[in-house]
Amino acid sequence: MDATVQPKRRGLFVSVGVNVVLLLLVCGLALYGFMLNVDLGDMKRQLSKETEARQQSERYLIETRNQLTENLQEIEQLKAQLSYKETDVKAAAAAKPALPVVIGFRSSILGKGLVAEIENTSDRPLVVILAVRNPALSTARRFKLDLEPGSRTDFGHLEGWQFASGDEVGLFNDEFRALTVTVP
Repeated sequence: MDATVQPKRRGLFVSVGVNVVLLLLVCGLALYGFMLNVDLGDMKRQLSKETEARQQSERYLIETRNQLTENLQEIEQLKAQLSYKETDVKAAAAAKPALPVVIGFRSSILGKGLVAEIENTSDRPLVVILAVRNPALSTARRFKLDLEPGSRTDFGHLEGWQFASGDEVGLFNDEFRALTVTVP
């Protein structure tokens, strides 16, 4: 009996051992499946976030393009308005009479540069703005001059500006066109 009992016991132990191994294998597969499911859920959430971020980026890009288009249209409108205003200003300036002033230049008696001789040829007093600029030195100044009717005024280094060849001179009065000359 011992001989028949031992194979039965051995068969029982082998059967129990195989069942335990199969149980562990099933538990391991279940755990592996659970981990894959968790990883799959994480990947789905990450993909969902990336998709949402991409959609937001595309919406932002579309909005930015629309704003750019609107801004470009506004710039074109402003350019058109500006060119219209420039033609209005030029037309208004052309409609004004010439400034009744003659300007000439002579050497300074004291020997410092040139002196501007500004003559009011009208029969009324004029207040003008004298704007001078030296392009070589990048300097500029403005002066207010009261010109008596039919009179000549000298303006040089004693009055605030030593004229030199190439200086740009402008005389301005609201009622007349601007007079601009370059010092010879």
